[in-house]
Amino acid sequence: MQVREALFGRRAVREYADGPVDEATIRRLVEAAIHAPNAVNAQPWAFTVVRDRAALERISREAKAHMLATMSAAYAGRFRPRLSDPAFDIFYGAPALVVISARAQELWIVEDCAMAAENLMLAAYSEGLGTCWIGFAQGYLNTPEGKAAIEAPREWVQIAPIIVGKPKTTPAPVGRMAPEIGWIG
Repeated sequence: MQVREALFGRRAVREYADGPVDEATIRRLVEAAIHAPNAVNAQPWAFTVVRDRAALERISREAKAHMLATMSAAYAGRFRPRLSDPAFDIFYGAPALVVISARAQELWIVEDCAMAAENLMLAAYSEGLGTCWIGFAQGYLNTPEGKAAIEAPREWVQIAPIIVGKPKTTPAPVGRMAPEIGWIG
């Protein structure tokens, strides 16, 4: 697969077919992630893989409750109905969650881990897998309870919770607005 094909074809997937993602595949995705550019070659990332269905369901419930308790009024109208629904799974039934964390609070950890996340998502797409960055999980995974749920050390900062699995359907392309480009020289 050409890079351009992956860049233009990758979509956020929110419907997954049954079936696990095997360890070898996840290791290949992590291998792609660690080849991301990163500031001063700090390579600040660590990876936690959750494939246990009961753990994913528990994290989903607790993350929803955390989000409902802490979200700003600006987002309440948009997200409260979905987050209040006991049947709503923030992980959309995906068989695996890969949490990309920074091992310590340092400069540029968000940027470094976000680039690793993009590499992981593009690599997954090239293997016929779907991914989605789950923002609903981020706040909770950085609480003491969330860190305990994924066995993350206290000093880690969870940056990118990415679900991975075989897509049930292929999401339709999403239109893009024309970019604003300023030219100097």
